Amino acid sequence: MGSIDEYIQRLGALSADERERVVADAMKVVGGMRWIPNPGPQTEAYYSEADELLFGGSAGGGKSDLIVGLSLTAHQRSLVLRRTNKEADKMFDRYAEIIGHENGANRNKGWQIDGKIIDIGGCQLEKDKQKRKGIPHDLKAFDELVDFTKSQYEFIITWNRSSEPGQRCRIVATTNPPTTPEGMWVIERWAPWLDPKHSKPAKSGELRWFTTIDGRDTEVDGPGPHEVDGRMVRATSRTFIQSKLEDNPDLTRTDDYAARLDSLPPELRSAYREGRFDAGLKDQPFQAIPTEWIRMAQARWEDHSPNGVPMCAIGVDASGGGEDPMTIACRYDGWFAPIIEIPGKQIPVDRPGKFAAGMVVSYRRDNAMVVVDMGGGYGGPTYEQLKENGIPCMAYKGSEGSVRRTEDGQLKFRNKRSETIWRFREALDPSQPGGSPIFLPPDPMLLADLATPTFKMESGELRIEPKEDVCERLGRSTDRGDAVVMAWSAGPTYLTDGAAWAQHHQDSLPMHRSPEVIMSRQPRTRR
Repeated sequence: MGSIDEYIQRLGALSADERERVVADAMKVVGGMRWIPNPGPQTEAYYSEADELLFGGSAGGGKSDLIVGLSLTAHQRSLVLRRTNKEADKMFDRYAEIIGHENGANRNKGWQIDGKIIDIGGCQLEKDKQKRKGIPHDLKAFDELVDFTKSQYEFIITWNRSSEPGQRCRIVATTNPPTTPEGMWVIERWAPWLDPKHSKPAKSGELRWFTTIDGRDTEVDGPGPHEVDGRMVRATSRTFIQSKLEDNPDLTRTDDYAARLDSLPPELRSAYREGRFDAGLKDQPFQAIPTEWIRMAQARWEDHSPNGVPMCAIGVDASGGGEDPMTIACRYDGWFAPIIEIPGKQIPVDRPGKFAAGMVVSYRRDNAMVVVDMGGGYGGPTYEQLKENGIPCMAYKGSEGSVRRTEDGQLKFRNKRSETIWRFREALDPSQPGGSPIFLPPDPMLLADLATPTFKMESGELRIEPKEDVCERLGRSTDRGDAVVMAWSAGPTYLTDGAAWAQHHQDSLPMHRSPEVIMSRQPRTRR
Protein backbone atom coordinates (compact mmCIF):
# COMPACT_ATOMS: atom_id res chain seq x y z
CA MET A 1 0.00 0.00 0.00
CA GLY A 2 1.42 3.35 -1.00
CA SER A 3 1.58 6.63 0.95
CA ILE A 4 -0.97 9.43 0.69
CA ASP A 5 1.57 11.43 -1.30
CA GLU A 6 1.84 8.62 -3.83
CA TYR A 7 -1.94 8.48 -4.26
CA ILE A 8 -2.07 12.25 -4.75
CA GLN A 9 0.63 12.01 -7.43
CA ARG A 10 -1.30 9.26 -9.20
CA LEU A 11 -4.49 11.31 -9.09
CA GLY A 12 -2.67 14.27 -10.56
CA ALA A 13 -1.51 12.19 -13.51
CA LEU A 14 -5.08 11.36 -14.53
CA SER A 15 -7.02 13.28 -17.13
CA ALA A 16 -9.63 15.79 -16.01
CA ASP A 17 -12.49 13.41 -16.79
CA GLU A 18 -10.81 10.53 -14.96
CA ARG A 19 -10.13 12.72 -11.92
CA GLU A 20 -13.74 13.85 -11.88
CA ARG A 21 -14.95 10.23 -11.87
CA VAL A 22 -12.56 9.31 -9.04
CA VAL A 23 -13.69 12.28 -6.96
CA ALA A 24 -17.36 11.40 -7.60
CA ASP A 25 -16.76 7.80 -6.49
CA ALA A 26 -14.96 9.00 -3.37
CA MET A 27 -17.82 11.35 -2.51
CA LYS A 28 -20.25 8.44 -2.75
CA VAL A 29 -18.13 6.44 -0.31
CA VAL A 30 -18.10 9.25 2.29
CA GLY A 31 -21.73 10.18 1.82
CA GLY A 32 -21.00 13.40 -0.04
CA MET A 33 -19.08 14.95 2.88
CA ARG A 34 -16.93 17.88 1.80
CA TRP A 35 -14.49 17.24 4.62
CA ILE A 36 -13.38 14.19 6.58
CA PRO A 37 -11.56 14.40 9.94
CA ASN A 38 -8.07 13.01 10.35
CA PRO A 39 -7.79 9.78 12.34
CA GLY A 40 -7.11 10.27 16.04
CA PRO A 41 -8.03 13.30 18.18
CA GLN A 42 -9.65 15.25 15.34
CA THR A 43 -12.04 12.36 14.68
CA GLU A 44 -12.63 11.98 18.42
CA ALA A 45 -13.48 15.68 18.63
CA TYR A 46 -15.77 15.49 15.59
CA TYR A 47 -17.86 12.74 17.17
CA SER A 48 -17.62 13.92 20.78
CA GLU A 49 -20.97 14.00 22.58
CA ALA A 50 -20.00 17.03 24.67
CA ASP A 51 -22.28 20.05 24.58
CA GLU A 52 -19.20 22.23 25.03
CA LEU A 53 -15.89 21.06 23.55
CA LEU A 54 -12.42 22.55 23.83
CA PHE A 55 -10.03 21.12 21.23
CA GLY A 56 -6.51 22.35 21.73
CA GLY A 57 -2.87 22.00 22.51
CA SER A 58 0.03 22.40 20.14
CA ALA A 59 0.05 24.56 17.03
CA GLY A 60 -0.73 22.77 13.77
CA GLY A 61 -2.95 20.10 15.33
CA GLY A 62 -5.84 20.62 12.90
CA LYS A 63 -7.86 22.80 15.27
CA SER A 64 -9.21 25.34 12.79
CA ASP A 65 -10.03 22.64 10.24
CA LEU A 66 -12.22 20.89 12.82
CA ILE A 67 -14.44 23.98 12.96
CA VAL A 68 -14.53 24.26 9.17
CA GLY A 69 -15.37 20.59 8.81
CA LEU A 70 -18.15 20.59 11.42
CA SER A 71 -19.85 23.63 9.89
CA LEU A 72 -19.70 22.10 6.39
CA THR A 73 -20.88 18.61 7.30
CA ALA A 74 -22.76 18.43 10.59
CA HIS A 75 -24.57 21.73 11.16
CA GLN A 76 -27.19 23.85 9.44
CA ARG A 77 -26.44 27.29 10.84
CA SER A 78 -22.99 28.06 12.23
CA LEU A 79 -21.24 31.05 13.76
CA VAL A 80 -17.45 30.95 13.35
CA LEU A 81 -15.50 33.62 15.21
CA ARG A 82 -11.92 34.84 15.46
CA ARG A 83 -11.03 37.71 17.75
CA THR A 84 -10.00 40.16 15.01
CA ASN A 85 -11.52 40.87 11.62
CA LYS A 86 -8.15 40.23 9.96
CA GLU A 87 -8.00 36.75 11.51
CA ALA A 88 -11.60 36.13 10.42
CA ASP A 89 -10.53 36.87 6.83
CA LYS A 90 -7.88 34.14 7.13
CA MET A 91 -10.58 31.75 8.33
CA PHE A 92 -12.64 32.67 5.24
CA ASP A 93 -9.64 31.84 3.07
CA ARG A 94 -9.36 28.41 4.68
CA TYR A 95 -13.00 27.71 3.81
CA ALA A 96 -12.34 28.66 0.19
CA GLU A 97 -9.31 26.38 0.15
CA ILE A 98 -11.27 23.39 1.44
CA ILE A 99 -14.40 23.99 -0.63
CA GLY A 100 -12.42 24.74 -3.78
CA HIS A 101 -14.37 27.82 -4.87
CA GLU A 102 -16.12 30.93 -3.52
CA ASN A 103 -19.59 30.31 -4.93
CA GLY A 104 -22.15 31.37 -2.35
CA ALA A 105 -19.56 33.38 -0.43
CA ASN A 106 -19.83 36.90 0.95
CA ARG A 107 -16.53 38.30 2.22
CA ASN A 108 -18.33 40.53 4.70
CA LYS A 109 -20.47 37.79 6.17
CA GLY A 110 -19.69 34.17 5.31
CA TRP A 111 -21.07 31.34 3.22
CA GLN A 112 -24.30 29.86 2.03
CA ILE A 113 -23.52 26.42 0.67
CA ASP A 114 -25.42 23.12 0.37
CA GLY A 115 -28.35 24.70 2.21
CA LYS A 116 -26.13 25.66 5.12
CA ILE A 117 -25.48 29.14 6.52
CA ILE A 118 -22.02 29.84 7.92
CA ASP A 119 -21.52 33.26 9.54
CA ILE A 120 -17.85 34.24 9.86
CA GLY A 121 -16.66 37.30 11.72
CA GLY A 122 -14.50 38.96 14.34
CA CYS A 123 -15.14 40.20 17.86
CA GLN A 124 -12.39 42.78 18.18
CA LEU A 125 -13.84 44.94 20.95
CA GLU A 126 -15.48 43.74 24.14
CA LYS A 127 -18.72 45.45 23.10
CA ASP A 128 -18.76 43.61 19.75
CA LYS A 129 -20.37 40.66 21.51
CA GLN A 130 -23.62 42.63 21.42
CA LYS A 131 -23.72 42.18 17.64
CA ARG A 132 -24.30 38.46 18.23
CA LYS A 133 -27.15 38.94 20.68
CA GLY A 134 -30.27 36.90 20.02
CA ILE A 135 -29.02 35.24 16.82
CA PRO A 136 -29.45 31.45 17.04
CA HIS A 137 -26.87 28.99 15.69
CA ASP A 138 -26.69 25.24 16.23
CA LEU A 139 -22.88 25.56 16.13
CA LYS A 140 -21.13 28.34 18.01
CA ALA A 141 -17.42 28.05 17.19
CA PHE A 142 -14.48 30.06 18.54
CA ASP A 143 -11.09 29.67 16.91
CA GLU A 144 -8.18 30.46 19.27
CA LEU A 145 -10.34 30.88 22.36
CA VAL A 146 -7.65 32.38 24.61
CA ASP A 147 -7.81 35.54 22.47
CA PHE A 148 -11.43 36.11 23.55
CA THR A 149 -12.55 37.41 26.92
CA LYS A 150 -14.56 35.26 29.27
CA SER A 151 -17.55 37.58 29.07
CA GLN A 152 -17.55 37.50 25.23
CA TYR A 153 -17.61 33.72 25.24
CA GLU A 154 -20.28 33.32 27.93
CA PHE A 155 -22.50 35.97 26.33
CA ILE A 156 -22.37 34.60 22.79
CA ILE A 157 -22.94 30.92 23.64
CA THR A 158 -26.28 31.84 25.25
CA TRP A 159 -27.95 31.60 21.85
CA ASN A 160 -26.77 28.12 20.94
CA ARG A 161 -30.06 26.68 19.73
CA SER A 162 -31.94 25.51 16.64
CA SER A 163 -35.51 25.32 15.40
CA GLU A 164 -34.62 22.41 13.08
CA PRO A 165 -36.09 19.13 14.41
CA GLY A 166 -33.34 16.69 15.32
CA GLN A 167 -30.50 19.15 14.71
CA ARG A 168 -27.76 18.81 17.29
CA CYS A 169 -26.57 22.00 19.00
CA ARG A 170 -23.02 22.29 20.28
CA ILE A 171 -20.29 24.74 21.21
CA VAL A 172 -16.79 24.11 19.91
CA ALA A 173 -13.70 26.11 20.77
CA THR A 174 -10.14 25.56 19.66
CA THR A 175 -7.03 27.03 21.19
CA ASN A 176 -3.34 26.93 21.90
CA PRO A 177 -2.36 27.28 25.57
CA PRO A 178 -2.52 30.88 26.88
CA THR A 179 0.74 32.82 26.82
CA THR A 180 -0.68 35.99 28.41
CA PRO A 181 -2.75 36.43 31.59
CA GLU A 182 -5.83 37.47 29.61
CA GLY A 183 -6.34 33.86 28.49
CA MET A 184 -6.08 32.23 31.92
CA TRP A 185 -9.86 32.05 32.26
CA VAL A 186 -9.81 29.16 29.77
CA ILE A 187 -7.79 27.06 32.21
CA GLU A 188 -10.26 27.87 34.97
CA ARG A 189 -13.30 26.89 32.87
CA TRP A 190 -11.73 23.58 31.85
CA ALA A 191 -9.85 23.11 35.12
CA PRO A 192 -10.42 19.31 35.50
CA TRP A 193 -8.48 18.79 32.26
CA LEU A 194 -6.04 21.72 32.24
CA ASP A 195 -5.19 22.59 35.86
CA PRO A 196 -2.56 20.07 37.09
CA LYS A 197 -3.50 20.85 40.71
CA HIS A 198 -7.21 20.11 40.28
CA SER A 199 -8.57 17.79 42.96
CA LYS A 200 -10.49 15.64 40.44
CA PRO A 201 -8.49 15.57 37.19
CA ALA A 202 -10.24 14.46 34.01
CA LYS A 203 -8.81 12.55 31.05
CA SER A 204 -8.78 13.89 27.50
CA GLY A 205 -12.24 13.30 26.01
CA GLU A 206 -13.89 12.49 29.34
CA LEU A 207 -17.32 14.09 29.84
CA ARG A 208 -17.99 16.19 32.92
CA TRP A 209 -21.24 17.99 33.77
CA PHE A 210 -21.70 21.62 34.82
CA THR A 211 -24.43 24.04 35.78
CA THR A 212 -24.71 27.42 37.47
CA ILE A 213 -25.30 27.35 41.23
CA ASP A 214 -25.36 30.61 43.23
CA GLY A 215 -23.97 32.42 40.21
CA ARG A 216 -20.97 30.09 39.91
CA ASP A 217 -20.02 27.59 37.24
CA THR A 218 -20.22 24.35 39.23
CA GLU A 219 -19.43 20.72 38.41
CA VAL A 220 -22.21 18.27 39.26
CA ASP A 221 -22.72 14.51 39.02
CA GLY A 222 -24.32 13.72 35.69
CA PRO A 223 -26.88 15.52 33.53
CA GLY A 224 -29.51 15.60 36.23
CA PRO A 225 -32.06 17.08 36.56
CA HIS A 226 -30.63 18.95 39.56
CA GLU A 227 -32.52 21.18 41.96
CA VAL A 228 -31.16 24.73 41.80
CA ASP A 229 -32.91 27.64 43.53
CA GLY A 230 -36.08 25.60 43.92
CA ARG A 231 -36.35 24.51 40.30
CA MET A 232 -35.11 21.47 38.38
CA VAL A 233 -32.41 22.12 35.78
CA ARG A 234 -30.34 19.92 33.52
CA ALA A 235 -26.58 20.23 33.41
CA THR A 236 -24.55 20.52 30.20
CA SER A 237 -21.59 18.33 29.36
CA ARG A 238 -18.08 19.62 28.80
CA THR A 239 -14.79 18.08 27.70
CA PHE A 240 -11.31 18.84 26.45
CA ILE A 241 -9.50 16.84 23.76
CA GLN A 242 -5.77 17.22 23.32
CA SER A 243 -4.45 17.94 19.82
CA LYS A 244 -0.85 17.50 18.67
CA LEU A 245 1.09 18.49 15.59
CA GLU A 246 1.75 14.81 14.88
CA ASP A 247 -2.01 14.30 14.46
CA ASN A 248 -2.06 16.48 11.33
CA PRO A 249 -0.69 14.63 8.27
CA ASP A 250 -0.84 17.80 6.16
CA LEU A 251 1.89 19.42 8.31
CA THR A 252 3.96 16.37 9.13
CA ARG A 253 4.86 15.51 5.54
CA THR A 254 7.88 17.82 5.95
CA ASP A 255 9.89 18.83 8.97
CA ASP A 256 9.68 22.58 8.26
CA TYR A 257 6.72 23.44 10.50
CA ALA A 258 7.95 21.32 13.41
CA ALA A 259 11.41 22.88 13.07
CA ARG A 260 9.94 26.38 13.33
CA LEU A 261 8.09 25.43 16.52
CA ASP A 262 11.19 23.77 17.97
CA SER A 263 13.13 27.01 17.51
CA LEU A 264 10.77 29.08 19.68
CA PRO A 265 11.85 30.37 23.13
CA PRO A 266 11.37 27.73 25.87
CA GLU A 267 8.14 29.13 27.32
CA LEU A 268 6.53 29.44 23.89
CA ARG A 269 7.88 26.09 22.73
CA SER A 270 6.19 24.41 25.70
CA ALA A 271 2.88 26.00 24.72
CA TYR A 272 2.91 25.78 20.91
CA ARG A 273 5.06 22.68 20.23
CA GLU A 274 4.20 20.54 23.26
CA GLY A 275 0.71 21.92 23.84
CA ARG A 276 1.30 22.31 27.57
CA PHE A 277 -1.30 24.43 29.37
CA ASP A 278 0.94 24.68 32.44
CA ALA A 279 3.68 26.42 30.42
CA GLY A 280 5.03 29.70 31.70
CA LEU A 281 3.26 32.84 30.61
CA LYS A 282 5.17 35.40 28.62
CA ASP A 283 5.35 38.76 30.42
CA GLN A 284 4.08 41.77 28.54
CA PRO A 285 6.22 44.89 28.07
CA PHE A 286 6.13 47.02 31.23
CA GLN A 287 4.14 44.42 33.17
CA ALA A 288 3.84 45.71 36.75
CA ILE A 289 4.23 42.36 38.55
CA PRO A 290 6.33 39.61 36.94
CA THR A 291 4.33 36.45 36.33
CA GLU A 292 7.10 34.24 37.70
CA TRP A 293 6.99 36.04 41.07
CA ILE A 294 3.26 35.34 41.33
CA ARG A 295 3.77 31.70 40.37
CA MET A 296 6.48 31.35 43.02
CA ALA A 297 4.14 32.76 45.67
CA GLN A 298 1.45 30.29 44.58
CA ALA A 299 3.91 27.37 44.52
CA ARG A 300 4.91 27.84 48.19
CA TRP A 301 1.30 28.19 49.36
CA GLU A 302 -0.20 25.51 51.62
CA ASP A 303 -3.91 24.89 52.11
CA HIS A 304 -3.98 26.01 55.76
CA SER A 305 -2.96 29.16 57.57
CA PRO A 306 0.35 29.13 59.47
CA ASN A 307 -0.09 27.71 62.96
CA GLY A 308 -0.37 30.47 65.53
CA VAL A 309 -0.36 33.34 63.02
CA PRO A 310 -3.40 35.60 63.39
CA MET A 311 -5.55 37.13 60.67
CA CYS A 312 -4.12 40.60 60.13
CA ALA A 313 -6.22 42.23 57.41
CA ILE A 314 -9.17 41.74 55.08
CA GLY A 315 -9.46 43.31 51.63
CA VAL A 316 -13.07 43.88 50.55
CA ASP A 317 -14.32 44.63 47.04
CA ALA A 318 -17.99 45.36 47.64
CA SER A 319 -20.90 44.97 45.25
CA GLY A 320 -24.35 46.41 44.78
CA GLY A 321 -25.77 43.03 43.75
CA GLY A 322 -26.83 41.86 40.32
CA GLU A 323 -24.08 40.33 38.17
CA ASP A 324 -21.12 41.63 40.19
CA PRO A 325 -19.87 39.46 43.05
CA MET A 326 -18.52 40.64 46.37
CA THR A 327 -14.90 39.60 46.88
CA ILE A 328 -13.03 39.13 50.18
CA ALA A 329 -9.32 38.39 50.69
CA CYS A 330 -8.20 37.38 54.21
CA ARG A 331 -4.51 37.82 55.10
CA TYR A 332 -2.65 36.00 57.87
CA ASP A 333 0.51 38.08 57.78
CA GLY A 334 1.92 37.05 54.36
CA TRP A 335 -0.35 34.01 53.87
CA PHE A 336 -3.59 34.62 51.95
CA ALA A 337 -6.61 32.37 52.34
CA PRO A 338 -8.52 31.23 49.21
CA ILE A 339 -10.48 34.15 47.80
CA ILE A 340 -14.08 34.36 49.00
CA GLU A 341 -16.58 35.30 46.29
CA ILE A 342 -20.21 36.00 47.14
CA PRO A 343 -22.48 35.97 44.05
CA GLY A 344 -24.12 39.31 43.35
CA LYS A 345 -27.60 37.82 43.24
CA GLN A 346 -27.28 36.86 46.91
CA ILE A 347 -26.77 40.51 47.85
CA PRO A 348 -30.05 42.33 48.65
CA VAL A 349 -30.15 45.46 46.51
CA ASP A 350 -32.12 47.39 49.16
CA ARG A 351 -29.42 46.95 51.85
CA PRO A 352 -26.14 45.93 50.21
CA GLY A 353 -23.95 47.75 52.74
CA LYS A 354 -25.52 46.08 55.76
CA PHE A 355 -25.32 42.67 54.09
CA ALA A 356 -21.68 43.15 53.04
CA ALA A 357 -20.65 44.33 56.50
CA GLY A 358 -22.31 41.27 58.01
CA MET A 359 -20.39 38.98 55.63
CA VAL A 360 -17.12 40.68 56.54
CA VAL A 361 -17.79 40.24 60.26
CA SER A 362 -18.60 36.56 59.73
CA TYR A 363 -15.18 35.92 58.13
CA ARG A 364 -13.14 38.30 60.29
CA ARG A 365 -10.87 36.92 63.02
CA ASP A 366 -8.26 38.21 65.49
CA ASN A 367 -9.36 41.85 65.28
CA ALA A 368 -8.09 42.07 61.70
CA MET A 369 -8.06 45.43 59.94
CA VAL A 370 -10.72 45.71 57.18
CA VAL A 371 -9.79 47.59 53.98
CA VAL A 372 -12.82 48.55 51.86
CA ASP A 373 -12.61 49.60 48.21
CA MET A 374 -14.53 52.86 47.79
CA GLY A 375 -14.45 52.82 43.98
CA GLY A 376 -17.68 52.23 42.09
CA GLY A 377 -19.86 53.66 44.84
CA TYR A 378 -20.56 50.32 46.56
CA GLY A 379 -17.95 50.44 49.30
CA GLY A 380 -19.33 53.49 51.11
CA PRO A 381 -22.36 51.82 52.78
CA THR A 382 -20.21 48.83 53.78
CA TYR A 383 -17.56 51.07 55.31
CA GLU A 384 -20.13 53.12 57.23
CA GLN A 385 -21.79 49.98 58.63
CA LEU A 386 -18.44 48.66 59.82
CA LYS A 387 -17.49 51.99 61.42
CA GLU A 388 -20.84 52.24 63.21
CA ASN A 389 -20.25 48.81 64.72
CA GLY A 390 -16.77 49.62 65.97
CA ILE A 391 -14.88 47.47 63.43
CA PRO A 392 -11.37 48.82 62.64
CA CYS A 393 -11.51 49.65 58.95
CA MET A 394 -9.93 51.82 56.26
CA ALA A 395 -11.41 53.39 53.15
CA TYR A 396 -9.34 52.56 50.08
CA LYS A 397 -9.51 55.15 47.29
CA GLY A 398 -7.35 54.16 44.34
CA SER A 399 -7.54 57.59 42.69
CA GLU A 400 -6.39 59.35 45.86
CA GLY A 401 -2.95 60.95 45.86
CA SER A 402 0.05 59.24 47.43
CA VAL A 403 2.96 60.75 49.39
CA ARG A 404 5.02 57.56 49.49
CA ARG A 405 7.82 56.45 47.19
CA THR A 406 9.16 53.21 45.81
CA GLU A 407 11.27 51.19 48.21
CA ASP A 408 14.50 52.52 46.68
CA GLY A 409 13.20 56.08 47.11
CA GLN A 410 13.65 56.92 43.43
CA LEU A 411 10.07 57.34 42.26
CA LYS A 412 6.88 58.80 43.63
CA PHE A 413 3.49 57.29 42.89
CA ARG A 414 0.79 58.79 40.70
CA ASN A 415 -2.00 57.66 43.05
CA LYS A 416 -2.91 55.20 45.80
CA ARG A 417 -3.64 52.42 43.30
CA SER A 418 -0.15 52.74 41.84
CA GLU A 419 1.34 52.69 45.32
CA THR A 420 -0.48 49.60 46.57
CA ILE A 421 0.15 47.48 43.45
CA TRP A 422 3.84 48.45 43.29
CA ARG A 423 4.31 47.85 47.00
CA PHE A 424 2.82 44.40 46.52
CA ARG A 425 5.28 43.84 43.68
CA GLU A 426 8.12 44.78 46.03
CA ALA A 427 6.83 42.32 48.62
CA LEU A 428 6.78 39.54 45.99
CA ASP A 429 10.39 40.17 44.96
CA PRO A 430 12.24 36.88 45.65
CA SER A 431 15.64 38.60 45.84
CA GLN A 432 14.91 40.49 49.09
CA PRO A 433 16.57 39.33 52.34
CA GLY A 434 14.82 36.18 53.52
CA GLY A 435 12.87 35.91 50.27
CA SER A 436 9.31 37.05 49.72
CA PRO A 437 6.90 36.73 52.67
CA ILE A 438 3.88 36.32 50.37
CA PHE A 439 1.94 33.03 49.99
CA LEU A 440 -0.86 33.17 47.39
CA PRO A 441 -3.54 30.54 46.68
CA PRO A 442 -3.09 28.78 43.29
CA ASP A 443 -5.98 30.60 41.65
CA PRO A 444 -5.68 31.15 37.84
CA MET A 445 -7.98 34.19 37.94
CA LEU A 446 -5.97 35.76 40.74
CA LEU A 447 -2.79 35.22 38.72
CA ALA A 448 -4.38 36.94 35.72
CA ASP A 449 -5.63 39.84 37.86
CA LEU A 450 -2.16 40.48 39.29
CA ALA A 451 -0.16 39.89 36.11
CA THR A 452 -2.23 41.97 33.69
CA PRO A 453 -1.69 45.62 34.80
CA THR A 454 1.17 47.49 33.17
CA PHE A 455 3.04 50.58 34.34
CA LYS A 456 4.69 53.70 32.94
CA MET A 457 7.08 56.29 34.33
CA GLU A 458 6.64 59.97 33.60
CA SER A 459 8.65 62.82 35.14
CA GLY A 460 9.82 60.76 38.09
CA GLU A 461 6.30 59.45 38.72
CA LEU A 462 5.23 55.81 38.51
CA ARG A 463 1.74 55.14 37.23
CA ILE A 464 -0.06 51.79 37.12
CA GLU A 465 -2.47 51.25 34.21
CA PRO A 466 -6.00 52.46 35.10
CA LYS A 467 -8.30 49.72 36.33
CA GLU A 468 -10.90 50.35 33.63
CA ASP A 469 -8.28 49.69 30.92
CA VAL A 470 -7.21 46.44 32.58
CA CYS A 471 -10.83 45.31 32.89
CA GLU A 472 -11.45 46.11 29.22
CA ARG A 473 -8.60 43.82 28.18
CA LEU A 474 -9.64 41.03 30.53
CA GLY A 475 -13.35 41.38 29.82
CA ARG A 476 -14.12 41.33 33.54
CA SER A 477 -13.29 43.09 36.79
CA THR A 478 -10.03 42.38 38.64
CA ASP A 479 -11.83 41.93 41.97
CA ARG A 480 -9.62 39.11 43.29
CA GLY A 481 -6.36 40.90 42.66
CA ASP A 482 -7.76 44.17 44.03
CA ALA A 483 -8.85 42.50 47.27
CA VAL A 484 -5.43 40.90 47.75
CA VAL A 485 -3.37 44.07 47.24
CA MET A 486 -5.75 46.02 49.49
CA ALA A 487 -5.32 43.46 52.25
CA TRP A 488 -1.55 43.81 51.95
CA SER A 489 -1.68 47.63 51.85
CA ALA A 490 -2.89 48.15 55.42
CA GLY A 491 -3.20 46.48 58.77
CA PRO A 492 -0.46 45.02 60.94
CA THR A 493 2.06 42.37 60.00
CA TYR A 494 2.95 40.11 62.88
CA LEU A 495 5.91 38.16 61.58
CA THR A 496 7.42 40.75 59.27
CA ASP A 497 6.70 43.69 61.57
CA GLY A 498 6.08 42.43 65.10
CA ALA A 499 6.05 45.92 66.61
CA ALA A 500 3.10 46.97 64.44
CA TRP A 501 1.13 43.91 65.45
CA ALA A 502 1.90 44.41 69.17
CA GLN A 503 0.84 48.05 69.02
CA HIS A 504 -2.35 47.17 67.13
CA HIS A 505 -3.40 44.64 69.72
CA GLN A 506 -2.38 46.81 72.64
CA ASP A 507 -4.65 49.54 71.32
CA SER A 508 -7.55 47.26 70.36
CA LEU A 509 -7.49 44.16 72.52
CA PRO A 510 -5.30 44.75 75.60
CA MET A 511 -6.20 41.37 77.09
CA HIS A 512 -5.38 39.43 73.96
CA ARG A 513 -2.55 36.93 74.26
CA SER A 514 0.08 37.11 71.53
CA PRO A 515 0.06 34.05 69.28
CA GLU A 516 2.94 31.62 68.99
CA VAL A 517 5.21 32.34 66.02
CA ILE A 518 6.23 29.34 63.98
CA MET A 519 7.01 30.88 60.57
CA SER A 520 10.57 32.06 60.08
CA ARG A 521 11.02 35.23 58.11
CA GLN A 522 13.60 37.97 58.39
CA PRO A 523 12.08 41.25 59.60
CA ARG A 524 10.94 43.81 57.08
CA THR A 525 10.53 47.32 58.35
CA ARG A 526 9.36 48.86 55.09
CA ARG A 527 6.47 47.89 52.82
